[in-house]
Amino acid sequence: MSYAQKKELSGNRTLSIVFTVIVVGGLLYAIVTGLAYNVVKKAAQDLKTFDVEEPPPPEEPPPPPKDLPKVPPPPMTPPPLVRMEAPPPPIQVVESPYIPPVAPPVIAPPAPPPPPRKVQSAQSAKGDLRSLFSGDDYPASASSAGAEGTVQAQLTIGSDGRVQGCNVIRSSGNSALDSATCNILRRRAKFTPARDSNGNATSDTITTPPIRWQLQ
Repeated sequence: MSYAQKKELSGNRTLSIVFTVIVVGGLLYAIVTGLAYNVVKKAAQDLKTFDVEEPPPPEEPPPPPKDLPKVPPPPMTPPPLVRMEAPPPPIQVVESPYIPPVAPPVIAPPAPPPPPRKVQSAQSAKGDLRSLFSGDDYPASASSAGAEGTVQAQLTIGSDGRVQGCNVIRSSGNSALDSATCNILRRRAKFTPARDSNGNATSDTITTPPIRWQLQ
């Protein structure tokens, strides 16, 4: 093949390619422009069919009634007062030092008035008290024991002149002899009672003479 033929073939091929590109580009353009037109047309239709609802006008308030009586407002009652009681203060225990109790002073009762002064002592109605004893008064136990001795007693004489008490102040050494001495004096001794300064009979105390117990 000659050079002129080769050159002609290459030129034809170039033309074919350019033509093909133009055709394809035209198709693509037509497709794109057609689709865009449909989209725009549909949007326009949607806009035409969209109804915008307007809100209704606000209702006018009714006119106020005429010549209504004036009603006073209800009285305001204040809420009740709630008194909050304060808690009691805490009790504080203070320990004080121990103080021993002080005994109250002892007030002695007033002394009784002194008794009337004795002006006359009791006197034995029979004289010597030793005359009241005899050998028959010797206690059997003391006699069998051969006991002897001297007894001296202190007698309490009542206001009636009788012996109310006998206390041995000097013992014979034998209890039977001491007991027999007081028993005889209580039974047999009689006295003129003592007298006080007012002349009234009163009690008295006397001491007996020594009384000797001796076996015959």
